[in-house]
Amino acid sequence: MHKDFILNNKLDTASLEEALKLIEKSRYILIVTHVNPDADTIASALALSNYFSENKIKHKVFNVGKDLPSSLDFINGFSKIIDVFPKFYDLIISVDCGTVSRLGFEIPDNIPVINIDHHKSNDNFGTINIVDYYKSSTSEVIYDFFKFNGLYITKNTATALYVGIYDDSLAFTVNRCDEFTYDKINFLVKCGAHPAHIADKLIRRDSLAKYRILPKIFESLELYKEGEVATIYALPQWFKQTGANLLDTEVALNMVLNISVVKIAIYFRVSNGKVRVSFRSKENIDVSKTASIFGGGGHVNAAGCSIVCDDVFQAKELVLKEILENEKKE
Repeated sequence: MHKDFILNNKLDTASLEEALKLIEKSRYILIVTHVNPDADTIASALALSNYFSENKIKHKVFNVGKDLPSSLDFINGFSKIIDVFPKFYDLIISVDCGTVSRLGFEIPDNIPVINIDHHKSNDNFGTINIVDYYKSSTSEVIYDFFKFNGLYITKNTATALYVGIYDDSLAFTVNRCDEFTYDKINFLVKCGAHPAHIADKLIRRDSLAKYRILPKIFESLELYKEGEVATIYALPQWFKQTGANLLDTEVALNMVLNISVVKIAIYFRVSNGKVRVSFRSKENIDVSKTASIFGGGGHVNAAGCSIVCDDVFQAKELVLKEILENEKKE
C-alpha cells in the first residue's frame, strides 16, 4: 500500500493486491466496457489502458458495439477501442459492469476476470471483485486501485479518471460524492487533468441532431401521481427523421428530473430489439428495486433495465404498473 494513501472505503484490500499480481503475470489483457457504453465505462477502461501502454503491458480495450460516445474522443486511446475479439487473451478486466450480461458476450470458462465496479446491484461475477457502491463512479474505484498499489498516474490517465468521475457524478452533484472525491479530483488536476478543457470537450460539442430530437422527447412527457412520477420516450422513427443516436438523448432524463415536482423520472427507447428503460430519482427513493424486477439494477437514484419487446408503450405500461403499485404499498 502506498504510504500516502488512506483507503476510505470498505473494499477488501486483498482484492486490490491480488488484482495487481494477476495483471502483472498476464500476457495479454482484454479490458471490457459495457454494452451501450457511457463515459464512466470508457474512461475507466482508458485509464487502465494508458497505464498499461506506458508500462508496456499488452492489452486491448473492447466494446461489443460500434457506437461509442464521440464526445470522449479526446481521451488518449479512444481511437484504439476494438469491437472484434483478439485471437488471444488470458485475463479479462470488466469495468463498470454490474452483471455478466452487461458485457455483451459469454466469458470463456478458462479466463479469469477482474470485476471493477461501483453498482449496488453488482453480483460479484469476477474471479477477483473490486466493487464499492459507495463511490461516485467506477473511475473513482480505479483511482483507489492505482493509489493503493502506488501506481504512477500520468496526465493521460488522470484525464480519463477525471472524465469518468465528472460524468458519472453528474458534475459532482450526486450524493455519493464526498470530501474524498474532491481530494481525488484535486490530485488528478495536479497530475495534469485540465478541468476547463475537459468540460469544453464534454458539454460544448453537441450535434444538431440532438436539438432536433429533444423537443420530440419532451413532447412525450407525461406526469403521474400529482407530478411526482414522470415518463418520456423516444420512438425509433424519430432517430431516423433527425439523424440522432441514443447517446444524443440521454440528457433528457436528467432534465426531466430537474422539474421541481418530479421525484421519479423514467425514459423508454428501443435498442437492439429491446426497450431500454432508465430510472432517475430524488431523495432516498430506490429505483434500483423496480429495475431489478425486470432483470436490471443500478443505484438508489439511478438504475436501468431492458424489457424484451420492441414497443415503448407496452414497456411503459409494465413499468408504470410496478412504480404506481409500489407507491400505494408505501
